[in-house]
Amino acid sequence: MLHPRKTRSLLFVITALLLPVAAFAARESDIKHLQDRWAEINYQMEGKAQEAAFDALTNEANMLVASDPAAPDLLIWSGIIKSTYAGAKGGLGALSLAKESKADLEKAMSINANALQGSAYTSLGALYYSVPGWPVGFGDDDKAEELLKQALVLNPDGIDSNYFYGSFLIEQKRFAEARTYLEKAQKAQPRSGRALADSGRQQEITAALSNIAGK
Repeated sequence: MLHPRKTRSLLFVITALLLPVAAFAARESDIKHLQDRWAEINYQMEGKAQEAAFDALTNEANMLVASDPAAPDLLIWSGIIKSTYAGAKGGLGALSLAKESKADLEKAMSINANALQGSAYTSLGALYYSVPGWPVGFGDDDKAEELLKQALVLNPDGIDSNYFYGSFLIEQKRFAEARTYLEKAQKAQPRSGRALADSGRQQEITAALSNIAGK
């Protein structure tokens, strides 16, 4: 029979070991919520309702990041949500969101650049080619391509890494190259638990390929 003091010590050790596991599980649940809600808002909503929903989700993401500021996956999803919200909002009001997204993604990369298969590179690259350049914004096509290529190094077969590089190449009127990456994105393996996001992205890929047909 264990001495009471040894029993307390054992319980302390077990508790100490279980706490990180519980924290990780909670964070995984938070990430899943952000992913699912982002897909619903992005692909199933429009107009003012979409903007309001993105605003609410941005606030949720900010609170989650504040509770765990060193979690790169939370920072990446906060950046993704803000950049998508900026695209939905449009106009000068979107620039502050884009800057917040950039800050989140850069912080995530400073902690772990490979988190979520390099998703920060993909999202930050997309921001750099979507945002106006100086003096209005921080847009930079050379920087965008550098980041998007690094995303492909980390996730060469990913649907997003290939789609966003293909979209960038369309912007550059490099249509033959764009087609190669969009077709690769089209063949990407489905992501577990991301059916709605994959379906929406595949529709975007089909539309992009249709737009450059014959070019």
